[in-house]
Amino acid sequence: MKKIKRAILKLSGELFSEKSNHISFLQYDLVARKLIKIQKETKIELAVVVGGGNIFRGREANNRVDHNEADSMGMLATVINGIGLKEALVRNGASDTRLMTSISIPQMAELYIRNKGRHHLAHSRLVIIAGGLGIPNFSTDSAVAQFADELRCEMIFKASTVDGVYDSDPKENKRAKKYSNLTYQQALDQRLKVIDATAFTMSEKSGIPIFVFNIKKLHRLPDIIKGDLSFGTLIN
Repeated sequence: MKKIKRAILKLSGELFSEKSNHISFLQYDLVARKLIKIQKETKIELAVVVGGGNIFRGREANNRVDHNEADSMGMLATVINGIGLKEALVRNGASDTRLMTSISIPQMAELYIRNKGRHHLAHSRLVIIAGGLGIPNFSTDSAVAQFADELRCEMIFKASTVDGVYDSDPKENKRAKKYSNLTYQQALDQRLKVIDATAFTMSEKSGIPIFVFNIKKLHRLPDIIKGDLSFGTLIN
């Protein structure tokens, strides 16, 4: 497998929390330092999509709440994480970093426009994208799949809480089987809940592979970029 030049990384919101703190500036710092080191070592053109589950998930709102408004709250939660991560990146030396959002908030971030995103990546700027797709009913997984296609990425890096894709939940079933490789259709047919079905379908259409790995192995991103896929699951 050839070395990857441009990719998109999905980071869940939970990565930015710590014990009882829903927002942890220490965690922003830790992630920022790792991303800076990775980019310096590999020279990869990297976009990062942040989730907001540490703050609020629209799908967890009760039935009395309009689900469209709840999803809007969830999208704004991702913007908070985007601002926090960008601040940490700049403070740690990555001054040429861009925060883009699918929701227009000109005082805080650039509006996401695919051509501008491509331009930033081509100029070695680390690009953070927040706000999901900017519309209700679509997860950040779907946003990653869409942005990967628009930004012409070669791979989607999906950081998970487990070290790949299993036939059942490895946290509940010690005999769960781990897959080293899957097709998009196999993942859909077996209803493997790594990312949502919409994102799988979008990735299959664009032909962009997805590599699922444990977030604790984020420091090994350079190995993935160089073609070592031994510690996760490749979906293509």
